[in-house]
Amino acid sequence: MARAGSVSAGTVRVGIIGASGFTGAELLRLAAVHPDYEVVVATGDTQAGTLASSLYPSLAVHYPGLVFSEFDEATTAGLDLVFLGLPHEASMELAPKLVGTVGCVVDLSAAYRLKDASLYPDWYGFVHDQPELLAEAVYGLPELFRDQLEGARLVATPGCHVTAASLALQPLVSQGLIEPTGIIVDNATGITGAGRALKHGSMFCTVDENFEAYGLLDHRHTPEIEQVVGAQVLFTPHLAPMNRGILSTCYARPTAGTTVSTESLLATLRAAYADEPFVVVRQESPSTKATFGSNAVHITARFDERTGYVLVICAIDNLTKGASGGAVQAANVALGLDETAGLTSVGVYP
Repeated sequence: MARAGSVSAGTVRVGIIGASGFTGAELLRLAAVHPDYEVVVATGDTQAGTLASSLYPSLAVHYPGLVFSEFDEATTAGLDLVFLGLPHEASMELAPKLVGTVGCVVDLSAAYRLKDASLYPDWYGFVHDQPELLAEAVYGLPELFRDQLEGARLVATPGCHVTAASLALQPLVSQGLIEPTGIIVDNATGITGAGRALKHGSMFCTVDENFEAYGLLDHRHTPEIEQVVGAQVLFTPHLAPMNRGILSTCYARPTAGTTVSTESLLATLRAAYADEPFVVVRQESPSTKATFGSNAVHITARFDERTGYVLVICAIDNLTKGASGGAVQAANVALGLDETAGLTSVGVYP
């Protein structure tokens, strides 16, 4: 069995547990163009026995014979990399059985994201009973935690909303440019963030020509944003009539006694992300279409002298950088591979 950080290029044997969901399908798409990944296990208990290309015709050319299987722990033993695309509690049950038997486990649920276990009952409705594994898990946002990811056995992939808001705000908080209290984060997201399961809120007639806020005051990504950014936030997500994408619009006050300008905010963000392969800081306002299908992050900022507010905007693809792409990027770092392998910074446009 290869250990995290020790695999050689072209030898990464991959398992995707929960491959029949939207994030699983996105992982299959990215793995198909990854020069080092070979998918050898793809499970989907609710779709077991189903040809993957029947559910997702986009996979037909690369995976013509792939059939989703039921999970069998024996099939994952010795794999270099296993992605978990499962509900939170299912991931928490399975991860301890995999960590140590595979090279690296990358969990796309929230089961290992929050470092304070006492937050789970209030925000997720279950008790976290694995303090040691929770402490070991590395938060999978390479732009902020790259050094910790190297050689990690368990990676907690960030929430999609959290990725956008954190990358927009964290450099400004860490540099002391904005107040760490009273930050407002308004996110617009595509419908794929709700998953593949049939729900009234994700039906065409509900979403089409509609724009709606949800999770008012208690969305479960709130404590995760606060953990990563290091500040208090009021977070409100909005469901937009689009398939993919997140546009995060953040408002904050400059730190008392600090002089900021649009130019200084942009300069701080550019310095923070100068060497990042997927982040661009521009004067122009970001758009979700510009990041569609890519691992790119587009950011801008403004200071409004009239109201005294700092404005930061970030656009990502919620399924790629916000989920499966971010998971692949973090896995690449953990395994010592080229961080950009299998990923593109160029969106699909038009």
